[in-house]
Amino acid sequence: MSTVKNILIVYGGGGSEHEVSKVSSAYIFECISKTKHFNPILVEITKEGHWEQAGRKCSLNGRILKTPTEQPYIDYAIPCIHGHPGETGEIQGFFQTIGLPYFGPSSEGSIHCFNKVTTKLWLDMLGISNSPWMSQNINEEIDTDKVKAFFAKSNNDVFIKASNQGSSVGCYHVTKEDFLKSTITEAFKFSQNVIIEKSIKARELEIAVFEYQGKVIATEPGEIICPDGFYSYEEKYSKTSHTKTDVRAKNVSPEISKQMQEAAIKAFKAFNLKHLSRVDFFYTGDKYYLNEINTFPGMTPISMFPQMLEGTGLKFDEYLRDNIDSCLK
Repeated sequence: MSTVKNILIVYGGGGSEHEVSKVSSAYIFECISKTKHFNPILVEITKEGHWEQAGRKCSLNGRILKTPTEQPYIDYAIPCIHGHPGETGEIQGFFQTIGLPYFGPSSEGSIHCFNKVTTKLWLDMLGISNSPWMSQNINEEIDTDKVKAFFAKSNNDVFIKASNQGSSVGCYHVTKEDFLKSTITEAFKFSQNVIIEKSIKARELEIAVFEYQGKVIATEPGEIICPDGFYSYEEKYSKTSHTKTDVRAKNVSPEISKQMQEAAIKAFKAFNLKHLSRVDFFYTGDKYYLNEINTFPGMTPISMFPQMLEGTGLKFDEYLRDNIDSCLK
């Protein structure tokens, strides 16, 4: 392939994970640059909503990226945005409208996976084990009796989560009944829907699911080892984090590992995902529960997805090149 292709890498978005997106985009830029027939172009969606390339305002008019000095034709896009408007599906819808091929799942797949209520409903329908849960909607009065009954049934230990947030934003651990209503109200600041989920005392395992040469592949589980027991936003990305990661989790039987890989691939296909996802599980030693599906996982130097993928023997830049070239044939 001799013609150089312009690859637009869009990052930022102004959400709670703006800075993480910036670090991820730098890693992707580095990987894309290793392929001679790719010309990566970084564009930031600023916290104010402006599109900027190298600090200059720009705009994407159809497939043309208009900057003060250049107007390159964009062949392919990578929406490297964690949270809004990337994992929420908006930017994918925009790319679909202008006919621009892009990396990652469709708008529909992103929307379903980013909404924790929708994800839970799909998992229940698919028969994939997930933790007991209930939900509340901001437009209805909080059903205090129902919430308290669920709390008691959950051994007085739940997580209350904003439905449409990522990286543990709007997520609270509650062990006292008196704090249930106020915490739900606090979570409503981040999302119109809130889920109340039974706390599972378990190991946190992750599986990278990705497409390569036309096949859907699931890695063996990796593990997040968080000494505080709650993998908060700060623990994920702080330089002072005490959390450790194992690219290949220890003491997980081949049988359980295979079952989790099968569940991850089943969910990937059922949600109509594409190219990549990180599927997170709780593992108690005898049972596993699918916790969530991340449609554009972190690509920082300490992120699990690229590490687990490369643990299969595949280089991350080769993986990107294969998927991009396949789309552009």
